[in-house]
Amino acid sequence: MGWVRPVVAGLLSAIVGYASSFTLVLAGLRAVGASPVEAASGLLATCLGIGIAGAVLALRYRMPIAIAWSTPGAALLIGAGPVAGGFPTAVGAFLVCAALTVIAGLVPWLARAIAAIPRPVAGAMLAGILVPLCTAPVRALVEIPALAVPVVATWAVLLRYARGWAVPGALVAAVTAIALTGQDAGLADATLRPALAWTVPTFDLSALVGIALPLFLVTMAGQNVPGAAVLSSYGYEAPLRPSLVTTGLVSAAGAPFGGHQVNLAAITAALTAGPEAHPDPRRRWIATLALAGGQVLLGLAAGVATALVLLSPPVLVIAVAGLALLPALGSSLGNAVSEPAMLLPAVVTFVVTASGVAVLGIGAAFWGLLAGLATMLVLHRRQPAADAAVPVAD
Repeated sequence: MGWVRPVVAGLLSAIVGYASSFTLVLAGLRAVGASPVEAASGLLATCLGIGIAGAVLALRYRMPIAIAWSTPGAALLIGAGPVAGGFPTAVGAFLVCAALTVIAGLVPWLARAIAAIPRPVAGAMLAGILVPLCTAPVRALVEIPALAVPVVATWAVLLRYARGWAVPGALVAAVTAIALTGQDAGLADATLRPALAWTVPTFDLSALVGIALPLFLVTMAGQNVPGAAVLSSYGYEAPLRPSLVTTGLVSAAGAPFGGHQVNLAAITAALTAGPEAHPDPRRRWIATLALAGGQVLLGLAAGVATALVLLSPPVLVIAVAGLALLPALGSSLGNAVSEPAMLLPAVVTFVVTASGVAVLGIGAAFWGLLAGLATMLVLHRRQPAADAAVPVAD
């Protein structure tokens, strides 16, 4: 019966991870032009991708390599908003992002180049993406207090006594508030039947630069690199390059059905790779196998999840997601100010990204990263030639 504990840990992590951010995924897909059917298909495709990639890596390497959807990527989509060409253009960007992930796994220097982006700049870019989402609970308290107050109060109480259940509890409170206010009539039309909707991708340069490239960067910096670090902290040498190739191929397969990106998990990895999953590190991979199976089962309810989001006031949906993203915002801000010499480039990156301004149809995340790197170059001082010529004694 040594498998019971890791299976329970894996299923629990699947439930917590899904409930914490499925609203964010759906809101992101809707923001870039997906219809309700296409958004439900995207959620299902992403869940199936998590299950397939997680099972393949767990069985191949016998390590607790947890897979998740790109939470910062979904936040990026919300900030990007509608794109020229509609959802097919966004799907084209998803495909390009998946291709970049595969290339990063096959070409070592590309992964090293992404890792070479200074941590303060990468953290500031992610923080700029998250700020508008994390302020949504405040807006919801002002605009729809009858719905938002129970949600925030439930989150606060559970944060004190059962932190891991704070966001799922807030989601339950939101559902209850919607039901009590008579806004749940549309749930009768929801179905558990899985439905994948094919979207023919189209490609547009502004979407590739404004969505595909930032999606790739925030997923690498916000998910894949931290995910590998979490595994390393528990004594596992993560097979990063094979993981990138696997998740990139799975993401490419799911993109025409609306899936935006799957990748290494960071927070969920801590739930499945630690001693809570199993005392024996050699048995913890079972937890990620259970996580993969649980995610597939949860994905089959994408229709109901989408109906729930459609019934909710948009600000309430984003508010629940914003509560889930507060720890990520705190971590990103911490990274942004971690090096005094990089403070100004990080601030410039944060301000430009948080502005939400799109130029030439390209989103603010790309311009924020560009502005931060440009500020680094402006501040860089080359050592004078005369000083460099002075011999230094051993």
